Amino acid sequence: MLKQRVITALVLLAFLLPALFHPAVVPFAALTLVLIAAAGWEWARLNGLGTGAALSLGIGLGVAMASLWWGALLQAWLPQVWLVAGVAWFVLGAVLLRRGVACWAAWPRAARLAGGMLLLAAAWLALVEARRIGLVYLLSVMTLVWMADIAAYFGGKSFGRRKLAPSISPGKSWEGAISGFIGVCALAVFWLWFDSLWPDDSLSIFGVLQGRGWPWLAAGMVLLTVMSVVGDLAESLVKRSAGVKDSSGLLPGHGGVLDRVDALLPVLPVALMLTELP
Repeated sequence: MLKQRVITALVLLAFLLPALFHPAVVPFAALTLVLIAAAGWEWARLNGLGTGAALSLGIGLGVAMASLWWGALLQAWLPQVWLVAGVAWFVLGAVLLRRGVACWAAWPRAARLAGGMLLLAAAWLALVEARRIGLVYLLSVMTLVWMADIAAYFGGKSFGRRKLAPSISPGKSWEGAISGFIGVCALAVFWLWFDSLWPDDSLSIFGVLQGRGWPWLAAGMVLLTVMSVVGDLAESLVKRSAGVKDSSGLLPGHGGVLDRVDALLPVLPVALMLTELP
């Protein structure tokens, strides 16, 4: 299993790193468009569609996003999109985590499919916009999610006592979530120091938020950490409702695309919302 995970990670990095560090946004947007279409396919399967219908929906999502790209939407300023997506994630997270796994299948399938596709589309648009703002900005958002997850894992393993959402993800604890936030605070110190070394380059998400005031930075870190947990728990809830461990087997040793990006899905549009709203 470890060998398989390493091989898959190396293959992904061989494609991702050149696209990520390319001076133009186009290679990164194209590669991530393929991944978001795959995530759409996984979402359709998790919500009960057969192989052919799920594949059609995933391809349809990719074609729709490519059409918006062709229509120059990626160059547009979209603060309203980030606001709507952010509010949707707040409401969805609160409802899902309050009502639990049993409520998911009770929702109309069409609503689940449409809502998921729209949130995936918003996440891709936010991902490309973050890369357009700057490589430092995008990497800081991604490392925030990774730090929150890693710190929560080790903090929960060491100190976890009170379950955060036992019916959805029994391994998560309040102590782990708090550890994740502490990890994000430590990461903020690093990125603010990094921003001070190259003030003429694009700022990190932490530098952008700090530029709007320290209270804005503190509130933003809390909100983004919470949303990373919500994204993780939301996908766990859907998988548990579907009775599967992974969203797919597309990434051998890692599961599916959704398994790798679940926490990023709400964090990306919320980060853009905090950045671009007046």
